Amino acid sequence: MKMKDLIDDLREEQQVLDEIVARLTDEQWDLPTPSPRWSVSDQIAHLHYFDSTAASAIREPAQFGIATRRILEASKISDEAVDTLTLGGLRALAPGVRLQRWRQSRQQLLEAAATLGERDRVTWYGPSMGAKSFITARLMEVWAHGQDICDAVSASREPTDRLRHIAQLGYLTRGWAYVNRGLPAPSGDVRVELQAPSGATWTWGDVAAAAGDSVSGPALDFCLVVTQRRHADDTSLEVTGQNALDWMSKAQAFAGPPTDGRAKKADSSEDHESSAASTTVENPT
Repeated sequence: MKMKDLIDDLREEQQVLDEIVARLTDEQWDLPTPSPRWSVSDQIAHLHYFDSTAASAIREPAQFGIATRRILEASKISDEAVDTLTLGGLRALAPGVRLQRWRQSRQQLLEAAATLGERDRVTWYGPSMGAKSFITARLMEVWAHGQDICDAVSASREPTDRLRHIAQLGYLTRGWAYVNRGLPAPSGDVRVELQAPSGATWTWGDVAAAAGDSVSGPALDFCLVVTQRRHADDTSLEVTGQNALDWMSKAQAFAGPPTDGRAKKADSSEDHESSAASTTVENPT
């Protein structure tokens, strides 16, 4: 896929979420989401902060370096200190202003992204990222945090084939999910076969190397699991083989500290928590 097409997909994913939050009442902006400590407003504030810093990472690396040092210092204090730094600027504003700020920061990101060449790399919070991976990570973020918002306000989004970006990221970060936990990268492959919203079939992984380990089912369900927005047991995914089962229990398509995501519905209360709110940086691959 060309960079322009990827940026267009990011823009469309952002607009879908915009249309949902633009209809919310002031009271709904303050509703808690499945992410601990975070309201609907905080989810938008997170996107605003990191879209803004992503634009800075592309256009003003030195300025981005300052932002990186600040967030690393805050992370040594507490999660609340990180929240104050990344979310605090929007918490005191009226909902309409919060939305407008996010619109401005994401437009800055889109304009900055348009200057990237396909072989460029962008300095981020971990290792530098290839331009396409960088934009894909932003798309994954807006979709995943948008899911938290949808869950909070009982909204729904029509699945699209833009999910392919997230599904591929989910497959490619299998090894990362282990290394991030201080575990050796798994040996052997896992075959992934997903049904796209359009009816197409998407596949990843070598059939022979997978040796019976596979994950199959709706692409939407796979994306929900690898972004830790659903427990695999609460989806229609068919998971076969010990390696596949273990992966689905650890899958994490975003960077930051290792987290366990949603608990099974049978094992949690109605407002069971997701640890995804601690995601402060995107996937490093």
